[in-house]
Amino acid sequence: IKRRAPLFVTTCKVETSFSFSLEDDTGAVIVQTAPGKVVTHRGGSITLPCRYHHEPEDVDRNRIRIKWTKVSDAFQFEDVFVALGRQQKTFGSYRGRVSLERAGPGDASVIIHNITLQDYGRYECEVTNDMEDDTGFVNLDLEGVVFPYYPPSGRYKLNYHQAEEVCRQQDAILASHAQLHKAWLEGLDWCNAGWLEDGSVQYPISHPRDQCGHKDSPPGVRNYGYRHKEDERYDSFCFTSNLNGRVYFLKRFKKVNYLEAVKACQRDDAVIAKVGQLYAAWKIQLLDRCEAGWVEDGSIRYPIVNPRARCGGPEPGVRNLGFPDKKFRLYGVYCFHRNTDVQSTQAPKETTTKPANSTRSI
Repeated sequence: IKRRAPLFVTTCKVETSFSFSLEDDTGAVIVQTAPGKVVTHRGGSITLPCRYHHEPEDVDRNRIRIKWTKVSDAFQFEDVFVALGRQQKTFGSYRGRVSLERAGPGDASVIIHNITLQDYGRYECEVTNDMEDDTGFVNLDLEGVVFPYYPPSGRYKLNYHQAEEVCRQQDAILASHAQLHKAWLEGLDWCNAGWLEDGSVQYPISHPRDQCGHKDSPPGVRNYGYRHKEDERYDSFCFTSNLNGRVYFLKRFKKVNYLEAVKACQRDDAVIAKVGQLYAAWKIQLLDRCEAGWVEDGSIRYPIVNPRARCGGPEPGVRNLGFPDKKFRLYGVYCFHRNTDVQSTQAPKETTTKPANSTRSI
């Protein structure tokens, strides 16, 4: 039997509703979670919805244990949050950012504040009462942009771990297959294979052509499968989200080399923009500038929202002019100014008060 219950969320977009069974064969604790996904952006707050009920209903709430775990595609588990009665504990990078929503009896939902790129993924909600337990899953998605990336050394130079690192250096993470597929649906076309976060190598083709598989092949995301993370080398597909700041083209009377560009941003109380920051500004803040400029990795790029003939072709995107000589070539520069007047919302501090008449360990 399927029923639907309200979904409780804060500052997020929800693309699903609750679905749950009245009873199962595993015990009297029954968990309800969102079967689809909840959506937010970096820096926001999100409720991961989870509710439970217990039969019989007169169970001691102080004996209910709630545990949230992040589950990777490789079935690796990362502790996020655990609560037993009034005791609560968060783990790792989630410390100080996660708390129970407490929307009423049977609410095991948690709120995550100050969302990071690394928070993207699948979460397990487990509710336990003595020997009885049940679990459900919630998928957390982020609004953002996927971009292909290769380093100054050239194409197909990165093993998996190096691909992870270059994305991190450019204010991004390795994209998931779902993120790359969504970017392809939105028109991303890239004829070079790149690593994804699950260790697979793929590339999106919107306009089939002979040099990208075969002209008669259908459009789609080409998949090389899972590759050797140490020995094989490809490009990378990175993902980034909302910016806590602003990317802008620094207006100057003369063009500059790379070192002068770095110093010019510093004098303007900013830093030279990273590639991921420029992509986020193009996609989310609609930055449109038909002037080539230095970015942090030493490449020359410029963002185009409204294509015009003199600005690099008929499609929107971030144009890439490659990696010129840093000392002798002269261009403008894109700077990033971080917001400093936004106070982040923190979760309540952990409490270690023991619930009455309870001897169970959290």
